[in-house]
Order: sequence, then C-alpha cells, then structure tokens
Amino acid sequence: MFTPAHGERLSDLCELTTAEPLSRFDDAHAAATLADTEILVTSWGCPRLDSAALERAPRLRAAMHCAGTVKGHLTPDSFERGVRVTSAAAANAVPVAEFTLAMILLANKRALPMSRRYAEVRGFRFWAEEFSNPGNYLKTVGIVGASRIGRRVIELLAPFDLRVLVHDPTLSDPELRALGAEPAALDPLLAAADVVSLHAPALPETRHLLDARRLACLRDGATLINTARGHLIDGEALERELVRGRIDAILDTTEPEILPAESPLYELPNVLLTPHIAGALAGERTRMVDLALDEVERFVRGEPLEHEVRASDWDRIA
Repeated sequence: MFTPAHGERLSDLCELTTAEPLSRFDDAHAAATLADTEILVTSWGCPRLDSAALERAPRLRAAMHCAGTVKGHLTPDSFERGVRVTSAAAANAVPVAEFTLAMILLANKRALPMSRRYAEVRGFRFWAEEFSNPGNYLKTVGIVGASRIGRRVIELLAPFDLRVLVHDPTLSDPELRALGAEPAALDPLLAAADVVSLHAPALPETRHLLDARRLACLRDGATLINTARGHLIDGEALERELVRGRIDAILDTTEPEILPAESPLYELPNVLLTPHIAGALAGERTRMVDLALDEVERFVRGEPLEHEVRASDWDRIA
C-alpha cells in the first residue's frame, strides 16, 4: 500500500521510530519502539492494540488507520487513554460505491440474465418480452443503510431517472430526505424496489436483517446487491429464493466469506458472485494511505481531524 512517496511524506511529517512495520506489539523490538511512539499508522493485519499494548506505548497520542473498520485491532481502551483514532473508511467507500452503481445500472438493464441467455442460444434477438421491463428509466432503487457507502451511492444515482428509497432507523425522515432519497420502512422498500442494495453495518442487531420473511417481500424479478457483509442476510433463505429463480442477486460478500464448493450459487444463472472485490484493490489502496497521511499532517499541525472515530461511534460502526 505504501509507495516510496508515502514514506518520504511520512518522514517529512514525523521522526520514524522504526524502518519496518511492526508485526506484533508484544516482543522486545516492539517494546523499544512503542516506548517513544506518539503516532501509529496502522492497516490490515495490525496486532491488537489492547490495554497491554497501550501500556508499552505511554506516549501514544494518535492511531491513524489506512483501512476501514478499526474494530479489528482497537479496543475501547484507546479512547479511555485519550488516543485519537482515525479511519480511512471514507476512502474505501469510493470504489465500493462505484462498483455498486455499476451493478445497479446493469441489474436494471437485465444485463446478467440476458448475457446468460445469449450464451445459451448462441444467437441474437431482442429479448425484452422475455425479461421483465429491462432498462433504468423510472426504476426504483432501495438503499438499506445510509452509511458512508450508502450515502455515496445515493449521490452517484442522482443524475439518473431513478426513484431512490432509503431505510436507516438511526436517522430521521428529514435527515434521510436531505441525502436526496425518499425515506421508507424496510418492508415497503423491499416490496417496491427493482434493485435493493445493502449498506448497513454488521452489528448484532443487523444479523440476518433480511430473513426469509423479508426476502419474500422482494418483488419477482428484483435484484439484491450485497457489497456490505454476508452477516446481513439469512444465507439459507436466500439460497432457496435464488434456486427458485424468483429473484436475482449480485453478491460480493457472503456468509461464510468463501461459500462451500458445492454451493449452487456458483452456477445459478441468476447470481453474480464476486470475491469481495468492491472495496479498494491494488492502486485504489493508495487513496487510503493518502487519507491517513492527511490525518497525520492535520494532527501534527494541530488542525481538526476529518475522519476521527470517537468512543460514541463504537456501538454503531461496523
């Protein structure tokens, strides 16, 4: 993720206490390094920054994360110690939202089933009468979760002639309307939408948010897009609906993360499975480093942080 230019920028901003990334916080090298460390720049695979690690870093003032969720490496102990925390989730939201936009437009165009049908018959004809109302004009899109990604998707949908519904119980109707979408309860949204896209966090209260009853609310021929977490959907209930062929699905995440080899979802003509590619890949990840180093620069200069994660956020973030 880090280019030589990133390293140079970080060296200009701070004195680096170690030339190589720390892979653990519980050995002698880490203890010597952390003793003088005021800022940690972290990313995927970071060791757990728990109370024991914090004891080895008495001068630590900030932890800037070059990835999305901070729950994989942080504990609330950091907030209790007064450590400032930031996340690059906003940078990761950009490619996820772009991927989602592309999938919504293709789903409404019925591109996936038409492509499969084309391959099956090895010939061309216009199949509009065979598929339910292909096209994007005046279609309804349902967004579940006004997260960073959900909000960005709503913004990207604005230029199109689409009706956009949004469900998020943490926001009021005026707040949801201010995002550029119509507020809706979850069940009516599922029943009305041609495409439903999930952007809610994986929390205990959102596990199997779309259970068998709610999946049955989806209209025949609707497309369900999940670029969030498989946790949000009852996988067995979804498989039953997809095997029946009643709905389509575009799944970038599933539960389990890698489906069993015998899963029918790999072969179903109404399913597009992708291996968790919606988020930042390859060069897109440098955007996340840029964001984290911007936060380091703001911190060093005593400026307000733009992507701070606070203790009050803990219970509602993924």
